[in-house]
Amino acid sequence: MSKSSSTYNVSVGYLRAFVTLLVVAHHAALAYHPYAPPPPANLVALSRWWEAFPVVDSAHWSGFALFVGFNDIFFMSLMFFLSGLFVWSSLTGKGAGTFAKERWRRLGIPFLWAIAIVSPLAYSASYVQSSANPTLGGFVHQWLSLGEWPSGPAWFVWVLLAFDWFASFLFWLWPKWGDSIGRWSSDSARRPAAFFTLVLIACAIAYVPMALAFGPLSWTGWAPWVVQSSRPFLYLVWFLAGVGVGAQGIENGLLAPEGKLARRWLLWVVGALAAFGLANVVFIASLSVPAAATMWAGANAAAFVISCAASCFAFLALFTRFARRRVRIPDSITRNAYGMYLVHYAFVAWLQYALLKAVMPGVAKGSLVFAGAMVLSWATTAALRRIPAVERVI
Repeated sequence: MSKSSSTYNVSVGYLRAFVTLLVVAHHAALAYHPYAPPPPANLVALSRWWEAFPVVDSAHWSGFALFVGFNDIFFMSLMFFLSGLFVWSSLTGKGAGTFAKERWRRLGIPFLWAIAIVSPLAYSASYVQSSANPTLGGFVHQWLSLGEWPSGPAWFVWVLLAFDWFASFLFWLWPKWGDSIGRWSSDSARRPAAFFTLVLIACAIAYVPMALAFGPLSWTGWAPWVVQSSRPFLYLVWFLAGVGVGAQGIENGLLAPEGKLARRWLLWVVGALAAFGLANVVFIASLSVPAAATMWAGANAAAFVISCAASCFAFLALFTRFARRRVRIPDSITRNAYGMYLVHYAFVAWLQYALLKAVMPGVAKGSLVFAGAMVLSWATTAALRRIPAVERVI
């Protein structure tokens, strides 16, 4: 969608850019997480924690545990919500077939590019850190011996493509389905708390049984098409919630600039912090009561859902209230946010590797990696978008 389009929403665009930067910062911090696993002996070792922690530094900072934990609870759910906002207008304007084809071009082709180029580049840093005598041939041999193809952060892209195709299929079967779910959010400008409760209940139904069945950390699928085992239906709920809000007109419902969500932003922020605090208290308490494992697993899952929903609504409130005027630098980041998401992982991993021998605190290293990866991925995307074929995709 062109940024000059009358349908462009500054708050949504800037929030999407902000969440993208959170993703970059999240991955930058992982190498300095106080509970990061040790580097692997090699890529084919039984433990595959290197897929989440490509490079691990001996310098740590305890603050990154809170930062990473906070992000992990909500930011991908919010990404799916934001991605759903314009789906209904696209479906009704283009039809199911054209929409599905365009989503393949917008998501499918970049996903293939990301897993073919960005993922091996990023994970080659893992290989170099774990090998005494790294060679290109050695990396290729270990990579092809994995029996899978790690996708890194690109997993989000294929899941979003699946959701978009599901939306297209539903539209083909039932052309009014978006309007129907949109009615659930029709009064959200005046009663955001009621819509929050509805979303919260749907998230609990979607997530808690899955977390109890599979645990909160496992992944499933056939790489590179993988997703967290406990979260696919949770993400679908947020995506559909976005479709419903968008079907009513973005500025007519929950995200109305003068709606109650925006006006009461401070209450939502305080509520989100309290919910995150609750999630941490429940988690810490669960560590000391192993005898009641199932009960505490359920409590952890419920607290996760509450914190996720509260944080999503808090950021929606903040950006709807304050991000209304276009500014040059945020505009540029917004235009390049998708490309930054696709390419940043390789920059993050190699910047982390480059700083391994630097004598610096973990917080300083993490900050430098974030700043460097942000600038490099931003500049790379801006340069790539000068190519007309790339610009049409990202």
